[in-house]
Amino acid sequence: MFEELGFESLSAARASLIFAIGLGILFGIFSERLKFCFRRALIGEDRRQAAGVWAMAVLVAVLGTQYFVTIEVISFDDHRFMNNFSLAQAVVGGLAFGAGMVLTRGCVGRLTVLASTGNLRAVTALLIFAITAHAVLKGAFAPVRTTLSSVGPTFDAVSLASVIGSEVSLLAIAAVSGVIIWKSGASLISLLGAALIGALVVIGWVGTGFVLYDDFDPIAFESIAFTSPWTDSIFWTLAASAVEAKFGVGLVAGVVSGAFLSAALSRRLSWQSFDGPSHFGRVALGAGLMGIGGVLAGGCTIGAGLSGFSSLSVFPIISLFSIAIGALVTHRIVDTKKTGLAYVQTGSKIHPQPAE
Repeated sequence: MFEELGFESLSAARASLIFAIGLGILFGIFSERLKFCFRRALIGEDRRQAAGVWAMAVLVAVLGTQYFVTIEVISFDDHRFMNNFSLAQAVVGGLAFGAGMVLTRGCVGRLTVLASTGNLRAVTALLIFAITAHAVLKGAFAPVRTTLSSVGPTFDAVSLASVIGSEVSLLAIAAVSGVIIWKSGASLISLLGAALIGALVVIGWVGTGFVLYDDFDPIAFESIAFTSPWTDSIFWTLAASAVEAKFGVGLVAGVVSGAFLSAALSRRLSWQSFDGPSHFGRVALGAGLMGIGGVLAGGCTIGAGLSGFSSLSVFPIISLFSIAIGALVTHRIVDTKKTGLAYVQTGSKIHPQPAE
């Protein structure tokens, strides 16, 4: 469709960059306001309300995306989510990401927002995450990915729609999400914000898969995510003169800008740093695990868990459940006991690390 818009001096890749910046700004604003985070929905003090917010975002993302699939505006037939996948890679990656998410006190999307508000712990975690993810994707740690991809059973990619039918899949997701939302006690304004986040996922798919689609200048079919965009952003920062900024770079820049703007207007900007060496060690370990897990699992809690879920592909759904299990087990082992990772020392006081 892009060639019909008449932009003679604007390539599809450059248009996707601009589109991603706008998408990211909106996501950053809504996410900062809502403290949107999958970890919070699992183990946060207000987990019930946070779970309701997450469920609303998933519901809107799934229903909206599948509507455009049904009317054949977009198709996931050639998307990476529909490629053959290794069960071991999805499960191990998900478990690693979930464990890392607990150690860093936030998923990558949440850390991106926190970094925008002055949280130096989040900045450090993101740098380690992005470098590790890039190393697993294309660098020194790539053998980890290629080895795991050949371990255990490998499945032809399938979607829930092809297994149990599109109608049954959507009804089941709507029913489960509806129950979670109903019992969450989340405010109407929070649920509305979550619905808007879900809608942004749909807009991302339609934007890159239809509006900006160009047979002569193809771009990646993608929506809101953070693993690949952060690796792209790090690489572009180091080699901007040789690499063109595309969707991922624009998305990260937009989220950072939107979250900063939201926090600034609400006077929530605040410098925050580490409480001590052990605190840094915990965050660094968690960020590294998320970098490894994010690549193996096909994305983070947003890329696989929200955008990926909306495709109804089995791969990101398995990854999301593995992330949840990894997070719950790690929380049980680390944060519910007075271990070295759960507690940090400042002066003569030892206190539990605060939630982000």
